[in-house]
Amino acid sequence: MDSMITAAARALAAGDPLGALKRVALRDDAPALALRGIAMAQLGELARAKALLRRAARAFGPRETVARARCVVAEAEIALVSRDLGWPAKTLDAARVTLEQHGDRVNAAYARYLEVRRLVLIGRLDEAERLLDALDPTPLPPASRTAHELVVAGIAMRRLRTAPARAALVRAEQAARQAGIPALTAEVESAALVLANPAARLVTGGEERPLLLDAVEALLTSKTLVVDACRYAVCHAGTVVSLATRPVLFTLVRALAEAWPGDVARDVLVARAFRARHADESHRARLRVEMGRLRAELRMLAGVNATRQGFVLAPRGDAEVAVLAPPVEDENGAVLAFLADGESWSSSALALALGASQRTVQRALDQLAAAGKVQPYGLGPARRWMTPPMPGFTTTLLLPGPLPSD
Repeated sequence: MDSMITAAARALAAGDPLGALKRVALRDDAPALALRGIAMAQLGELARAKALLRRAARAFGPRETVARARCVVAEAEIALVSRDLGWPAKTLDAARVTLEQHGDRVNAAYARYLEVRRLVLIGRLDEAERLLDALDPTPLPPASRTAHELVVAGIAMRRLRTAPARAALVRAEQAARQAGIPALTAEVESAALVLANPAARLVTGGEERPLLLDAVEALLTSKTLVVDACRYAVCHAGTVVSLATRPVLFTLVRALAEAWPGDVARDVLVARAFRARHADESHRARLRVEMGRLRAELRMLAGVNATRQGFVLAPRGDAEVAVLAPPVEDENGAVLAFLADGESWSSSALALALGASQRTVQRALDQLAAAGKVQPYGLGPARRWMTPPMPGFTTTLLLPGPLPSD
């Protein structure tokens, strides 16, 4: 490798893409194409970067397997940044194996981190943790250690474990300072904002107030009976009853929790649960059936008692009742949660991350676009959706992931 290629590679490692381009911008040999592709990716020109990396992979000879594998890893990172979640994971894994076999442990570890980040993004936290546990960041350079700690922090935040998340962010900040790459430092600072902004709203006694992520964690581990409207569950002292697949039951228990210690009239419950303007006898009969089902679901946590006017929630023991609501109530809140990262998403990637059909996601995007909350660009398969990061709150609780007790 000649001196200009070496100098360009060092510039890229130091986070100086312009310095790298000055050295290789006019060259079309395989190493120069690869470095140009990485530099363009760092500058945000992702489509151009992908094209250059593919040219570089073709230009490398059949014996240059390590160089070709590095191009695959770089292209995989571009796919992750551009939220192309359908990019073939097996291709990345094959490249990682090649790098490990040839002793390139730094790039092999980076390939593994890309795989872990993808799993975190789509909510498969258990798989992500298993892969992460197999990695030892100690011998890696500071930039790779920063990536490791950011992944650790991301998983901890989604599991509502704020103390490990803060510790990981401190280690990430230290590693980013050692790396001396401004973009990396900015990424750590952006991640830390999640812990400094309200993550949910606490609704109790007819009043509401914002909660930081650590306050949410404390609430869910307290003796309070929490109706969690972020994850559609009822929690108390470590016991979780998920109602994610029972929307009518969750609507009823939320209405009861918001009115606690008072009761809720039957007509109000019918209107909220069944969206009926006028309650007739069939609605009241159905309400009695659903209340019976709700009692069965909550039997370990609370009772649901009939009153003269309607129904009241009766928590076991002397527990208080509170509702944990999302920071912003929106029927398309889960879609907004993903778009709030400021990256561009395709509807197919959002569908994969949300576990929903692409048509359902497309309808949500159309509604959000009509309300001016998101903007599309591009046409056909190249169409992407994005929105500026929402200031003032974080959407961690809307992202996929298990409940704290899972």
